[in-house]
Amino acid sequence: MQAPDLVIILLTGKENPKRLPSAFFLASTAAAEDMKVVVYFTGPSTELLKKGVADEIYPMEGGQPLSYFIKLAQDNGVQMIACKQSLDLNGMCETDLGYSFPVMSPTQALPSLSGAGKVLTW
Repeated sequence: MQAPDLVIILLTGKENPKRLPSAFFLASTAAAEDMKVVVYFTGPSTELLKKGVADEIYPMEGGQPLSYFIKLAQDNGVQMIACKQSLDLNGMCETDLGYSFPVMSPTQALPSLSGAGKVLTW
């Protein structure tokens, strides 16, 4: 597996909706520039993946829901991964997810994430 050029470790959850779109804009822009990009949802951010949650979060009043920004990143080829332990921590399981992202433990994800050219935490 080719190491990603950019990894965004997304920690921010629904507690700070105004912060969220920027991570997906950055991921989308990098992917559009032919970079291999991975967003790793961990901690509170895994709650965003629960069915319907991203559709109900509006970073800006009158703007697009968070699900729009996630789809934009997916459409640009950004790979998304959910952290298994964070799902457990948030009382969730894979059947709760509204997305078909791979679910990996940090041990499973680390080999591909650690080879990244750049790693950002968000």
